[in-house]
Amino acid sequence: MNEIDLATNPDLVAPVTKNTKLKEMIVEYVGIQHSPEDDQITLEMVVETFSKEFPEFLLPIAEENFFRGYKQAMEDVTNSEMFYDGEENAAKEE
Repeated sequence: MNEIDLATNPDLVAPVTKNTKLKEMIVEYVGIQHSPEDDQITLEMVVETFSKEFPEFLLPIAEENFFRGYKQAMEDVTNSEMFYDGEENAAKEE
């Protein structure tokens, strides 16, 4: 995965299917706000609309995602350090 792949999530640009009542309401509302030429509502449009009109809904999700990612990064660093220290000690014993 390169830098461009990380910046482009294919789920964000795929059309949203209206398979529940809630999705129907959201897609209809977002469609009115964005008026896309092809009448396709994407998740990116939904997120943009929520971020403008209902940020208190998205903020806790974003915060949780950030903290989970940060915690995972710290665990990865700790595990890498333990692995590196183990390799270093094994090399000294030889």
